[in-house]
Amino acid sequence: MTVRPLKLAVVGATGSVGRAVLEDLEAREIPVELRLFATSRSEVDLLEFRGDELEVETVTDRSFRGCDATILAVPAGVARELAPKAWAEGCLAIDLSGAFRSVEGVPLVVAGVNDADVAAGEARGVVASPSGPVVPLALALAPIHREAGIQRVVVTILQAASGSGRGGLRQLEKELVSLLNGEEPDPSDLSHRVGMNLVPQVGAFLPGGSTDVEGAVGAELRRLLAAPALAATATAIRVPVFYAHGLVVNLRTARPLSADGARAALRASPELKVIDSPEERIYPMPMLAVNDDAVLVGRVREDGSQENGLDLFVVADNLRRGAAGNAVRIAEAWVRGRRT
Repeated sequence: MTVRPLKLAVVGATGSVGRAVLEDLEAREIPVELRLFATSRSEVDLLEFRGDELEVETVTDRSFRGCDATILAVPAGVARELAPKAWAEGCLAIDLSGAFRSVEGVPLVVAGVNDADVAAGEARGVVASPSGPVVPLALALAPIHREAGIQRVVVTILQAASGSGRGGLRQLEKELVSLLNGEEPDPSDLSHRVGMNLVPQVGAFLPGGSTDVEGAVGAELRRLLAAPALAATATAIRVPVFYAHGLVVNLRTARPLSADGARAALRASPELKVIDSPEERIYPMPMLAVNDDAVLVGRVREDGSQENGLDLFVVADNLRRGAAGNAVRIAEAWVRGRRT
């Protein structure tokens, strides 16, 4: 039986996430009919995909006709404007901007964790993808939660410069060049110098001292893991790495789970690669995660300071797996559900 290609629109195709969508589709060889869109400000007219050059069109109200789904890799205000226009044409909007993450009736989905929730997107015509660090975090925690029930999570997010878009990448590159030439750079795009520095602020501060990025972690994990009683706290730090977020995770489970048991549960997930031979200096690192579709997990060990405690280190390409890859997999799950 021949399955027809996924008919997919990508809005914001010329940006970092949009290009990562094309890379993900190429690497996984998904049968797809693509339409690429950008705003009128884009200066890119053509993008290469599987040896062909595809036209980048200016998005309009009728751009979504005939498409199964559209990935909105655009600012929140644009996503709010375009999502209902897409659904009016029968095209599911997959939002990466955060505009719909807390909107009632809009499912929050990490493919590989709660795929069944994609069907609920029909209520509003939108499915939301979580904030970038939460995608690999949920993928890493889900097998352990199924095995032993997670009660509490403490995570330190080591966020790469690409988490703030092209501006963050440009700033880090300029800073490193300046520092290597003995000059103090001007932090033009972020609040402080990132090069050879750590900045303990990602996002805007909320009352109480957490940032909006940190505050979203617990709320999103509780929805994704269907664990309303899960306690979670996070600290997000911008680090001088171009791509791939790192997650330092400490957790407490309801039932005992050894480090070996945790590794076995993690290895059983097709979304994860367990890289964990510390005696051979083998463990997850950002340079290993770039352009990889998998989430890398290692340094798995028991935390003797608390009952049923575990520590682990998680790394994933924030563009390829955290944003683009999750959006593509949501689109695939949507189409599978419509065909059954």
